[in-house]
Amino acid sequence: GCWEGGINMAAGAEGAAGAGSGGLVVLGVVPGAPCCPHGPALLFVKTSQGKEEGRRFYACSACRDRKDCKFFQWADEKVSQTRLAAREEYNRSHQPPCTHRQNVERYKNFVLLPLLKRRFCQECQQLLLPDEWEKHSSHQFLYDISAAQLRSPSQLLYPLENKKTNAQYLFADRSCQFLLDLIISLGFRRVLSVGTPRLHEMIQSKASQEDNFRVRSLLLDIDFRYSQFYTEDEFCHYNMFNHYFFGGEAAHETCRKFLHEEKDERVIMVTDPPFGGLVEALASSFKKLMAMWKDTEKGGNKDQEMPMFWIFPYFFESRILELFPSFSMMDYQVDYDNHALYKHGKTGRRQSPVRIFTNLSPKVIVLPAEEGYRFCAICQRYVSSGNHHCEICNSCTSKDGRRWKHCVLCKKCVKPSWFHCTKCNCCALENHSCEQTDVGCFVCGKAGHKRSSCPMQYCRKQRQKTVRNLKKAKLGVCRRWAMKHAVFSRRIKKKKDGTN
Repeated sequence: GCWEGGINMAAGAEGAAGAGSGGLVVLGVVPGAPCCPHGPALLFVKTSQGKEEGRRFYACSACRDRKDCKFFQWADEKVSQTRLAAREEYNRSHQPPCTHRQNVERYKNFVLLPLLKRRFCQECQQLLLPDEWEKHSSHQFLYDISAAQLRSPSQLLYPLENKKTNAQYLFADRSCQFLLDLIISLGFRRVLSVGTPRLHEMIQSKASQEDNFRVRSLLLDIDFRYSQFYTEDEFCHYNMFNHYFFGGEAAHETCRKFLHEEKDERVIMVTDPPFGGLVEALASSFKKLMAMWKDTEKGGNKDQEMPMFWIFPYFFESRILELFPSFSMMDYQVDYDNHALYKHGKTGRRQSPVRIFTNLSPKVIVLPAEEGYRFCAICQRYVSSGNHHCEICNSCTSKDGRRWKHCVLCKKCVKPSWFHCTKCNCCALENHSCEQTDVGCFVCGKAGHKRSSCPMQYCRKQRQKTVRNLKKAKLGVCRRWAMKHAVFSRRIKKKKDGTN
């Protein structure tokens, strides 16, 4: 799913992770890393001009906001056994109340119920059996849950739209159907659906209703609610930021077996991560899934990569191509059902910026002509109607669907709304500010990262907490002193009045 609010933060974090500037660098999951409820924490380090500066620290892999997961630990910090035991207990208490196997058994009992007794608790987001109705009596129910609704859980469940933790924006039917048709036309029969529940359920639904439909899917997703609807061979509870299978070795083995290709069952991975996620962390997990696929191969595919569609905004192109040099970006605009902006049919800057990155040959990715896509014989790929071939660049250069123009001075094509600025010596918006200001981080004052990703933020909060406590203590002392002074003053006044 995508994350509209995370775009700015992600762009800042990715810029900070570059070699030249200062900021935070993700060192990834390291052996012996401490765990939070979302699995092993990621190791981060602050850098300045490409050099490490400051202490390394661990933070939650899935949540970018401390309010959603408060885990934080300095890498060189000595943690007591008491604190470790408390952390383990906290992690256990924040796991789902039912196991995947228990949810599968509950589902089997649920589908045996007559339609009138099939209820879904909207508040708890849970399928309810009759003996559980009383416990949820004060909650809102959905009644008469049909087989069609059970085949489309992404429409039954509330999307998790907390922009800093989850980002469950779901493919529109147009994009989902296009992806499935493309997968089938390319000859793939197994789809590893990483964070793409809408695509997975479309495949599962067709497989259950059409006898000649031969495509299978395995969903890897951090949203455990889907375990209510899918068996352990159809869904694995998975964190794509740290390659963590919550179901342990059994779930890992399920994924490995699914990736094992038969003669006519080629596998492709389709992933749609939150846009606010750090690209390095995602790439690390995807490479591990690719390695798992490669380990299952016995034939001559050892030097190949597992075919993959990575759905992500076009402005991450340079980062993705740096980590996956074999990838290229397609012009197809992916849109979402429950997103205010990323919908098909919008024009100009309101068009969806979400694209497909793939390691397949661009010329085999046929884009729909009815939507204006056409084949460029020179570039040997399908492009959008507004993407015209630049003879100077010798490429179809547009990224956002509009026709870009070539700047002779910049020696590249730029957005149509940009003009060359002689002061900046580059193209920019006409009314831009030529002053290259970088106010830096509000916490430490240094450039290259924002306050939200500053490693000093934790120390600052601790100092603020200490200062507040000192102020409260001082205020308490002052109040007690004032009260004593008032009592003493009244006594003196009474004595003087008595004397007079």
